[in-house]
Amino acid sequence: MLVHLLVLMLVAQAAPARQTSSTSPLTPEQTKNKQAVVETTMGRFVIELLPEAAPNHVGYFMKLAADGAYARTTFHRVIKYGIIQGGDPISRDPARASLYGTGGLNVLKPEINKEPMTAGAVAAVLAPGKPDSAGAQFFICATDQAALQGQYTVFGRVVEGLELVQQISAVAADGEGRPVSRIEITSVTIRDTPPPVRDPFIDASAAELARYRAVLETTKGEIELEFLTDKAPETTRQFLRLAAAGVLDGTAVHRVVPNFVLQTGALAYRAEPLTPAQQKLVRSLEPEFSDIQNVPGVVSMARGNDPASATTSFFICTGECRALDGQYTAFARVVRGMETVQAIAAVPVDGETPKEPIMLARVRIRPPS
Repeated sequence: MLVHLLVLMLVAQAAPARQTSSTSPLTPEQTKNKQAVVETTMGRFVIELLPEAAPNHVGYFMKLAADGAYARTTFHRVIKYGIIQGGDPISRDPARASLYGTGGLNVLKPEINKEPMTAGAVAAVLAPGKPDSAGAQFFICATDQAALQGQYTVFGRVVEGLELVQQISAVAADGEGRPVSRIEITSVTIRDTPPPVRDPFIDASAAELARYRAVLETTKGEIELEFLTDKAPETTRQFLRLAAAGVLDGTAVHRVVPNFVLQTGALAYRAEPLTPAQQKLVRSLEPEFSDIQNVPGVVSMARGNDPASATTSFFICTGECRALDGQYTAFARVVRGMETVQAIAAVPVDGETPKEPIMLARVRIRPPS
């Protein structure tokens, strides 16, 4: 509800404007399979345009982009992990900050559709009580916003860089959601949608998977893993996919049991929400139990009572964990950085919770040489 109210408030001061009821200046063929590459002063994200859902909105957005209309405009409203809003031509002028959110409207009739208001959805902003007031301004959902469903025209979806959208949403802002520092759109470029990038791990054999290494970059140092693909090829494949997509990045070492295990990778302890693309990769794993002995340095997937409930969380044995043999999928072992493992294992704990924050900042995949 907060997001809904704020989106309406963003344009509450808009002056009356002439309704032009624009239709798309482009043919359906010209808008088919197009993406918008949005360069900002904080980085880049990519929007997949949806002409089948909102042809006039897509055509108008593409025309504005081609005319350079978004260059030097700002994201002038943010809600942390809620939405970001931009595209107002008035926002080029810092001296007119009080009017941000009132420009570029009253051009398009609504094209309400069934596209979900989930993370990454790009929709047209409306003036309060004026369903025909869409135009240049747009907002992007940083996370799912079910309360907005069916009220705004969704005409695109962020397919790359949603983490940047989330970062923009979380910048320092005043009580009305205005960022303290300017975040400018430097350019919007329309391109053909490129062919999908093939997942290098999907069809790799166990022998090929075994040639990869994973480097866990923690706040205590690096830990390098080799994979036991002769025992757990599918668990290895999934771990590599999750790591390459950044799913495990920014998770806390949330459990330390002295002389037993340390555990990390759980999404409940992740610093930022997953992107839709990352979320699609998360699934339960069938167990690949084996005769691998759980001795110091062996890495296994954590799970609940169901043997097939492992997803992202994993543990490293810091002591003899032989009671776990044959009950958890052992898929890797530490080949470098055991001193880092022991440094983490030595931190003071409250029960099994580390008293100092320890993060798995990043998992870097080292390809075969």
